Amino acid sequence: MSLFLKPFLFLYDTTLSLLLLLFNGWSLEDTAAAQKRREADKNAAETEWIQLQYLWTKTRSVVLLPVFKGLVVMCLVLSIIVFFESFYMNFVILFVKLFKRKPHKVYKWEAMQEDVEVGPDNYPMVLIQIPMYNEKEEGVDVEIAKWQSQGINIRCERRDNRNGYKAGAMKEALTQSYVKQCDFVAVFDADFQPEPDYLIRAVPFLVHNPDVALVQARWIFVNANKCLMTRMQEMSLNYHFKVEQESGSTRHAFFGFNGTAGVWRISAMEAAGGWKSRTTVEDMDLAVRVGLHGWKFVYLNDLTVRNELPSKFKAYRFQQHRWSCGPANLFRKMTMEIIFNKRVSIWKKFYVIYSFFFVRKVAVHFLTFFFYCIIVPTSVFFPEIHIPSWSTIYVPSLISIFHTLATPRSFYLVIFWVLFENVMAMHRTKGTCIGLLEGGRVNEWVVTEKLGDALKSKLLSRVVQRKSCYQRVNSKEVMVGVYILGCALYGLIYGHTWLHFYLFLQATAFFVSGFGFVGT
Repeated sequence: MSLFLKPFLFLYDTTLSLLLLLFNGWSLEDTAAAQKRREADKNAAETEWIQLQYLWTKTRSVVLLPVFKGLVVMCLVLSIIVFFESFYMNFVILFVKLFKRKPHKVYKWEAMQEDVEVGPDNYPMVLIQIPMYNEKEEGVDVEIAKWQSQGINIRCERRDNRNGYKAGAMKEALTQSYVKQCDFVAVFDADFQPEPDYLIRAVPFLVHNPDVALVQARWIFVNANKCLMTRMQEMSLNYHFKVEQESGSTRHAFFGFNGTAGVWRISAMEAAGGWKSRTTVEDMDLAVRVGLHGWKFVYLNDLTVRNELPSKFKAYRFQQHRWSCGPANLFRKMTMEIIFNKRVSIWKKFYVIYSFFFVRKVAVHFLTFFFYCIIVPTSVFFPEIHIPSWSTIYVPSLISIFHTLATPRSFYLVIFWVLFENVMAMHRTKGTCIGLLEGGRVNEWVVTEKLGDALKSKLLSRVVQRKSCYQRVNSKEVMVGVYILGCALYGLIYGHTWLHFYLFLQATAFFVSGFGFVGT
């Protein structure tokens, strides 16, 4: 049996050996080919990576570095411009304080005396206008009837449309027949609370100085202590009134009308074309046109009118969009008109175009956001380019000190104010760009919501409350915060400066605003 099976076993072993040999040969060949392919792919990948590195290096050195360096130089120039503008205005204010150059000494002012024979008829007729939009009609009618019952000449004029917004309402109001009896018009927004002697102190400047067209009072705020955001607004607006408005009034007899708490000479308004609704800053539009007719403006720092600040972040954002978009759009529309104007001096035209419009309404917004929130964070990726410390430390510190001098009680909040102003500069820069380019929201008008306007219901459903919490998130602030945080982390790991400390603080400010933890 074994002799019979031996040939078959030999044949089986031989066949199996041949098959194994053949199989092993194929496996060796396949493994060698695969290894060669992998090596080829690796070499190709290394070659592509080297090419990409070379392309990135060339692009960075030829394109990105020069462009970034040019942007840095542009921001440095804007820093110098903004600093000297701020220094100049504060120097004027110092001059006013040292030499006590109050309007009463510059312009003729005499208290209005009541004539015994003619009685109050000796006083000039002043029209007081209170433009309103979202106040309840029933409450307005009740208040009107109450004052009329006391013999006060008061009435409510209503429109059936919102054409021209506030400017349209003011323009139509001046077409009423009783306006012809008036020499001056005082304008107050609905939340403003003038003192009883407001007209007695303001009107004499118009009566005794026929070349004066406007008398503007300073705003003070009843809810400045409501929250940190209102404190920040108080600091910014105090600087605007105590420095920008007063320096313009002192040195050039010109400044922008604030839309309320001012008294106008009606004839000056009519000579300049009256109210126009071509921008969302009809008050500034009117002031520039009247100023170009040679009229003078008087700002009274010691005459104050109480009003309310927006305490909701969303409302403040809308307000700042309008306050930055409108002036930029007006700058675009009126530049040539100012240049070819024949009634005022070249010096005044230069002041209006350069200082009033370009520096304060355009350059300062671009510098604040673009330099301190984009260029400075991005500089961690370009260590070859040195940003001088005077532009990142000394100049902004001095400008911040100039601002806080207008509100000494809030000096300890200066760091919070700087970080918050950088956040708001994003919205102001966006509004400025829309105004200059006349973008889609150039004529957007959203009435600023204030606590006096918002009647809060206690019967809000849980669904509405959840939706409100979701709407608190502001995506733009969050995205910028993420970018600055990334730059801060990169600077912390690879940087050679202490810049990341500022970047962490600024990123935190954007996140706090972005997630709705600002305001009431």
